[in-house]
Amino acid sequence: MKKFVAIALLCCASTVTFAQTAAPQGMNPQRMERMVQQLQSRFASANTTHDGKLTREQAAAGMPMVAQHFDEIDTQKAGYITLPQIEAFMQERGAAH
Repeated sequence: MKKFVAIALLCCASTVTFAQTAAPQGMNPQRMERMVQQLQSRFASANTTHDGKLTREQAAAGMPMVAQHFDEIDTQKAGYITLPQIEAFMQERGAAH
């Protein structure tokens, strides 16, 4: 559970609906929404090319936990990850916990 929360703090989702469905049981939805907003901001800051894609290097520089899971998130092996891919990873991880 702690690992999930740590990953959630460093990954993001694009909708409040995701936040409500991915929140660990008992987590305040408003708190999860704030986390999502913060993480969206971190993604935007890490995405220095402003193309909606994080390279491994961008992730390492701006979102270290995302970088640690880069290969798991980059399921298409494209060399970059997007917010929807991080979202899918989080949903998958949330369902497993």
